[in-house]
Amino acid sequence: MSFGDPNNPYGQPPQGQQPGYGYPQAPQQGYGYPAAPGAPYGAYPGAPYGAPGMMVMPGTVKAARVLVWIIAIIQILGGIAVAALAGTYANEAGLDSASSNAVTGVVVGLAVFAIALGIWGIVIAAKTANGGNGIRVSAIVYGSLVTLGGVANLAQGQNASVVALVLGIL
Repeated sequence: MSFGDPNNPYGQPPQGQQPGYGYPQAPQQGYGYPAAPGAPYGAYPGAPYGAPGMMVMPGTVKAARVLVWIIAIIQILGGIAVAALAGTYANEAGLDSASSNAVTGVVVGLAVFAIALGIWGIVIAAKTANGGNGIRVSAIVYGSLVTLGGVANLAQGQNASVVALVLGIL
């Protein structure tokens, strides 16, 4: 009984192994595979002197993380300022009491929404160091909402929203 193809230019596979194309049959540890037991998260095998090496966050991810911090802090500060000034805006517009209260409620609601988006951005920026698919998807959705807000403000003629638009795209 013959084992393998006799016309195979690479010869017979070693006994006890299935024929393959030179690739390992078992998954290798490294990117995409869990770390060895006892190794810290993100460690990769083969670090010099037997010490577990840590995977370094790429520069583009570091830059995106800094931009998310900046956007989130600006959103929180802006939301607090808008909420604080909501009542004075409605009073200066010369509206009656019921309309003034309604406008104040809408403005405060939008300010709370901006603060919530800012807190979401801080959570994303804080968890970016650990990585993960959920954080990546959440950051993409967050950037999309910031970009959408920048486009909406730009459509209303607010030229200062170009900064938010560019930061959201980045």
